[in-house]
Amino acid sequence: MSRLPASFAKHLKPVRRPATPPPVAKKTVNGVDELLRRAKEFHDKGDFTEAEKHCVMVLARDPGNAQALLLAGSLARGVDDLGLALIFFRKALARQPKSVETHLVLAATYSEAHEHDNAIKHFREALSLQPGKPAALGGLGQAYTAAGKAELALPQFEEALRSMPEHPSLRLDHANALIALGRMEEAADLLRENIALGHRVAASYRTLADTRKFSTEPAELKAILEKLEENGLPPKESVSLHHAAGKILNDLGKYDSAIDHFQESKIVSGHGFDLDAFRRKIDSLVAGFTPQLLKSKAGYGNPSEAPVFIVGMPRSGTTLTEQICASHPAVHGAGELSKLGTVVRTGGYNQAPDGSIKKTLQSITRDEARSMAREYLDFIRGTAPSAARIVDKMPHNFQHVGMIALLFPNAKIIHCTRDPIDNCVSCFFNTFNENHGYNTDLHTLGLYYREYRRLMQHWNTLLPGRIFEANYETMIADQEAETRRLIEFLGLPWDDACLRFYETDRSVTTPSRWQVRQPIYRSSVKRWKKYEHKIQPLIESLGDLADV
Repeated sequence: MSRLPASFAKHLKPVRRPATPPPVAKKTVNGVDELLRRAKEFHDKGDFTEAEKHCVMVLARDPGNAQALLLAGSLARGVDDLGLALIFFRKALARQPKSVETHLVLAATYSEAHEHDNAIKHFREALSLQPGKPAALGGLGQAYTAAGKAELALPQFEEALRSMPEHPSLRLDHANALIALGRMEEAADLLRENIALGHRVAASYRTLADTRKFSTEPAELKAILEKLEENGLPPKESVSLHHAAGKILNDLGKYDSAIDHFQESKIVSGHGFDLDAFRRKIDSLVAGFTPQLLKSKAGYGNPSEAPVFIVGMPRSGTTLTEQICASHPAVHGAGELSKLGTVVRTGGYNQAPDGSIKKTLQSITRDEARSMAREYLDFIRGTAPSAARIVDKMPHNFQHVGMIALLFPNAKIIHCTRDPIDNCVSCFFNTFNENHGYNTDLHTLGLYYREYRRLMQHWNTLLPGRIFEANYETMIADQEAETRRLIEFLGLPWDDACLRFYETDRSVTTPSRWQVRQPIYRSSVKRWKKYEHKIQPLIESLGDLADV
């Protein structure tokens, strides 16, 4: 199933829960029961086209059918249309507000959409209806961790483990919460327990490898390499094990073997990337966001100075920069939020299959722009009601800088940069999800980086003086001077705590969660030279951007 039918659209009116929700109809309405049975049957068989066809027929005859709404939400979720899935799940919940399972599926979808506060709300609702339910406790713990509230996640995992000590994932999730709080040794103990029990072994090895920097060879390395020799290893497990082996070998200075394992993890992942489509998207953004457009839309957005957007390539210093900013008492670091992207997509200003922008940027109205800005601001304000600045460090918002300028003319935009080869090598050494398919091979990664830089050059030309460049190497060379420049750019008074960012007690969930708890160090500068003869495809594709 590649898309949902246009006939779903008429079922997408805003949800308003009635004072007394009507009961879910139990009797057959114009053959609804049979249609619903067949829709579920097709869904279970994986025939999503027929499933959605029958689901639409059910909703046409019985628009409030809770089971059909849940199925429609599941179909939307299956094609990553999380906005549409949430609408259907909310409508289903309005019909059966005491359904634990509906609260759980709604909460899980909010988590996937990175709307963690809403996820927390519905996981808690599920627990109020069924106290102690392990699925709700585990989901709530994950949501707290993702929301930067890992200290609240710990008791959820502890309670869940008391009732389900053999659950295969709870210790892993518990360990991730501890890691987010910097409690690496406790996390490592839990991960070793998980491995001993045979629970999520590959993922546990991968996470264990990230809890410390190894100076001597650990016993786990031999076990990981032996595990990789097993026949029939699922690709996802193989990816995790190769990453774990690569991380440990790299720490030990065995660079050739390390990069071989990272390369193998990319091959096994099977992720691909349509570079031509990405280039067309950049073309559309460059052509669409012009000085004339921004001039014609002046005053359309919201004047709030609260939003701060940190953008750039992953592994360019975005987490470090956020940690420095969040060490200031007037700043809240909200982590990587997908909300801006959701707002842009919901508004229709996202990429069409041919790379163009679906709705013309000229068509945006004053009311629409204010509504989009208000939706985003309400969301981030929910994370920190009283903060003067709220940092959204989603790196790939570099694609939305033009929309940021339109919606938030007073927002601060910080662009993190780093030596291009170091930046790309660091990306390559991390395992991202399929949305980062550009990271699958070194050649594509270099070409993607060139397109990213082309777009950032356009934004800098379009918005002179609006974008602060936070360069990683410059920060390393003179931490205090660069930090003072950064805090001044945010329009805030100086605070010495920003120099001691590694002491800041906050949850960090990105791949840099270990590094940002250390003082500034120089070992990552020109790190790529250790692998120079292995990364020639990257250097060649970067071309004149490669500082060799």
